[in-house]
Amino acid sequence: MQRLINIIIQFKEYFLLNLLIVISFILLASNDTKQIKAIRSYTVGFIGLVQNTMATIPNVFELQRENELLRKLNISLSDEVNRLREAKIENEQLRKMLEFKEKSQYQLVSADVIGKSLHLLKNTITLNAGEKDGVQVDMPIISEQGIVGRVVVVSSNYSIGQLIINKDFRTSVKIQRSRVDGILAWDGSDYLLMKNVSKKQDVLLGDLVITSEYSRVFPPQIKVGVVAEVSEDAVSLFKNIKITPIVNMTKLEQVFVIKTTADTERVAIENRLKKK
Repeated sequence: MQRLINIIIQFKEYFLLNLLIVISFILLASNDTKQIKAIRSYTVGFIGLVQNTMATIPNVFELQRENELLRKLNISLSDEVNRLREAKIENEQLRKMLEFKEKSQYQLVSADVIGKSLHLLKNTITLNAGEKDGVQVDMPIISEQGIVGRVVVVSSNYSIGQLIINKDFRTSVKIQRSRVDGILAWDGSDYLLMKNVSKKQDVLLGDLVITSEYSRVFPPQIKVGVVAEVSEDAVSLFKNIKITPIVNMTKLEQVFVIKTTADTERVAIENRLKKK
């Protein structure tokens, strides 16, 4: 008790001020004169105005929290939209591949492209199919559009394919319309080349180029590309034929490996002739 009395004595000025303020409010509240009523009215109006003004000022911290939640929701929705769009594209691609596989006369192994090199002279792709799936070296690689390349290396679960846009790639092809034969090659440009076609042969712009029955690796009649340019040199006996590939290697994601092997008897007899 003595301690409370000492505190009151020590801060008696503040206690006296508060007491006088309380007495003033009591007197104002109990006074009904016009002047006091006007003061009350102005005071209430002022307090209401201040409250309305404060209500219109946004809560900065609350806005930051809401913005953070909205950003997270936007990221989540964008990710979901991207996944749905990717699933739709993959579904369309798989449907096309399934239709092609059902219509194909060959035994096919489907594979995903899990690695790709398109900026070298020896371009290759890596597939997630290997010996366990029946894939062997020299088996043709195709897509539903046309020729892609051939298998050159195989392990148990993976394989590497040599693309047609590889400077070491060669195969026999022909013009579908005129049946003119040639050798498919690539020189590092944007086009494939059809070589060993004499100037007298019938080749026109827009002709479709397909694999021929002379190839040891590829079955005949697989689409290769379209003739984009035909020219001649005075010093050469052959035409210069440029072909636009029918398969866009930059967009290649799924392929088929044709489960076929070279005719050993044919290879043996042809090799025997070369040795003579």
